[in-house]
Amino acid sequence: MLILIVAITLSSAQVARRQEPVPILEYVKETWRTLTRTNRDLASAAVDPKFYPLPNGRWPVYVSRQSDLSEIEKRLEHEIARSDRRKIELRQLPPDPVPVRQHGLLYLPKPYVVPGGRFNEMYGWDSYFIQVGLLRDGEIGLAQDMTDNFLYEIRNYGKILNANRTYYLTRSQPPFLTQMVLGVFQKTKNRRWLRDALPEIEKYYRFWTTEPHLVRQTGLSRYFDPGDGPAPEVLAAERDARGRTHYELAKEYFRTHEIVDYDVSQYYNRQTDELTPLFYTGDRSMRESGFDPSNRFGPFSVDIIHYNPVCLNTLLYLMEMQTAEIAGLLGLDADAQVWRGRAITRAERINRLMWDAQDGLYYDYHFGHERLRKYAFLTSFYPLWAGIATREQAARVAANLPRFEQPGGLQTSTLASGNQWDAPFGWAPLQLIAVQGLRRYGFSDLADRITMKFLSLVRDEYLKSGTIVEKYDVVHRTAQVSGDIRFGYRSNEPGFGWTNAVFIALLEELGSSSKREFLGSKLVAGKGSSRGSEREWLCYERPSLEDCLAGAR
Repeated sequence: MLILIVAITLSSAQVARRQEPVPILEYVKETWRTLTRTNRDLASAAVDPKFYPLPNGRWPVYVSRQSDLSEIEKRLEHEIARSDRRKIELRQLPPDPVPVRQHGLLYLPKPYVVPGGRFNEMYGWDSYFIQVGLLRDGEIGLAQDMTDNFLYEIRNYGKILNANRTYYLTRSQPPFLTQMVLGVFQKTKNRRWLRDALPEIEKYYRFWTTEPHLVRQTGLSRYFDPGDGPAPEVLAAERDARGRTHYELAKEYFRTHEIVDYDVSQYYNRQTDELTPLFYTGDRSMRESGFDPSNRFGPFSVDIIHYNPVCLNTLLYLMEMQTAEIAGLLGLDADAQVWRGRAITRAERINRLMWDAQDGLYYDYHFGHERLRKYAFLTSFYPLWAGIATREQAARVAANLPRFEQPGGLQTSTLASGNQWDAPFGWAPLQLIAVQGLRRYGFSDLADRITMKFLSLVRDEYLKSGTIVEKYDVVHRTAQVSGDIRFGYRSNEPGFGWTNAVFIALLEELGSSSKREFLGSKLVAGKGSSRGSEREWLCYERPSLEDCLAGAR
């Protein structure tokens, strides 16, 4: 019933927007408010569209073992209306929280922005891109609150979580913590806050650079979720039109297809028609990567546990370089030198093991077979974004742009596998990383061209539906994607946090001539707009876009 109510509410809001769409940047600014969750609205934050409440009708909210439950209860009494207080059930996590079966929200002390739609919690890598948008929109306090929540997660839950639900306690997501910390510091210049964050940065770094995430033979890291069995949220919410779960679809695929990407017997027992425990380890680890699912590591990407991914290790290089920067800002020069040494070593290994000179692309490294998997994927642009590539390597990657470029931007891979993280789909975070990587090495014209394609696609679909969504078909320039997705969840969630943020970030970074061209294009569908010029319509309440506002005036 609750899921139905949420769907009806979203549908009504979308209908209202279709009648009279607000300026797209005004929509983004308004959406930060509607997607923000605080302790005052904990009753709505606790609702999980992927699950159901307790038999008593309440939603469980769990507090870490390190926190004082009674103190938090007293605090919430002053922050939550009594009627809402009766909608949740506050619980302390047991000493071993992994076997928890009545899944619920994990308490966080500060406000945060959720992605939108079915995702009603604070996610790992989503939050970095959302924070990029918040900082550019002047929402400094909320951007710092989200970073503080991640520092709290590291102290209380051992790591930054995939998201703050109990079923995510065994895994993290791609590490962007130091970018978030420095993003806040550059606005606040609060050295005490920066110093206080350092122990958690070091703890989170150890999470990624010790076993089972560390692969000793390469000195590089991998994604690895040590949890057992199927992911609860997948069983609950990833079903096809016939009600079959993702895991049932995987078994059917193994029964009916010949697979050469890996040894299927590791993941599927043909005699018993059962997925093996290692399949679930690989499935969970694929979800830690954020790319869930694709064929990047073979069908269902379950072989990810045998790879050093270029994306993860590039992010850890950035974490090392940025921790060196933080140490330098705090006057810890010897520590800064150690961190820079780690980064230099990692960059050398990435370029030695993951660069393919013949193809001119970065690939993922299978450390067991000691070879690359030549699967063209947009993560090849990560080393450009981080500055690891040489100029010659960057030029080779840029020359491969036609393999990814489509009418609506960049497709995630070159294979249409039926997975949402493959062709023909494009995702905002990868547009931003690829575009910023191209700009870093001087390919501004290419960056502007990709930016224009993706921005116009998001804008055109917004004008049709009144909402910005999670993913797009960049080949056919549409947000109607559900019919082409066979594996994973098929819905296209509204909101949508990281797409909103990437839209304004890409627009601000667009070259002046391209920006004038984009702002001068047709922006409003239908008649009766209450705004003045169409340029003013787009720029409404965006003082940070000086060129845009100057044109509007």
